[in-house]
Amino acid sequence: MTDRALVVVRAGALSTVQDRGRPGHAHLGVPPSGMLDAPAGLLANRLVGNAPDAALLETTLNGVALRPRCPVTVAVTGAPCPVTVDGRPAAWGAPVRAPAGALLGVGTATSGVRSYVAVSGGLDVDPVLGSRSTDLLSGLGPAPLTDGTVLPLGAAGSSYTPVDLGPQLAPPTELVLRIAPGPRADWITDSARTTLTTRTYRVSSTSNRIGLRTEGPPLERAILRELPSEGLVLGAVQVPPNGHPVIFLADHPTTGGYPVVAVVRTPDLPAAAQAAPGTPVRFIG
Repeated sequence: MTDRALVVVRAGALSTVQDRGRPGHAHLGVPPSGMLDAPAGLLANRLVGNAPDAALLETTLNGVALRPRCPVTVAVTGAPCPVTVDGRPAAWGAPVRAPAGALLGVGTATSGVRSYVAVSGGLDVDPVLGSRSTDLLSGLGPAPLTDGTVLPLGAAGSSYTPVDLGPQLAPPTELVLRIAPGPRADWITDSARTTLTTRTYRVSSTSNRIGLRTEGPPLERAILRELPSEGLVLGAVQVPPNGHPVIFLADHPTTGGYPVVAVVRTPDLPAAAQAAPGTPVRFIG
């Protein structure tokens, strides 16, 4: 039994191991995966002195509770939430020292959706195709956390200098997504294209790491025939039969059979990771 490990006491709604992902494998049917809110995850690693590609935890809505078997430095970023060590309040968005055997609590997000928990040394789970990220669609990487999971940690010490704090964007109260035309923009009507960029949608509670689903005015198809499956990219805006746009995120499929009418610009996607159900969504062409 290694002393450099974390024991999961409470796994939360959905907590997964993530890093910068495994891009470049779409030809194998493998999506990129990785941190949905990469700026928040990279900051967490920087706060504890980890390399940018070190693996950490991504939590969803109600956090996680962990017990380290050795002294560690921890940082929690992303969705703001209460942080405790053995029940005592600790800093969010800054390095926190947790002794061996202490109970680290990452609570329910007060805004946003996903928090990131970096631990000094990084999570030393086995990589798959060059990444330690959990992929919910293909099942690659470590399984989502369950109570009692033991996560090995990498070696202590790093050549990366930690920082005391860093700026973070607040979770969006309105999600504004800049889009470029997709390869099937002509598969919806002219009025539907106007609707997409002038009406307000809302984030659906059925959203996940695969895609952000929306609720709002349906987009009318101009071409009704079936579309053979074709390649999908990160940020693709697909129109399923119900007409409600879906924005594909890090665990997206690599092919799909519904028209992609637009593509969200990559810098806007981290905010989508923090958009809670009910958040207004506007597409800007």
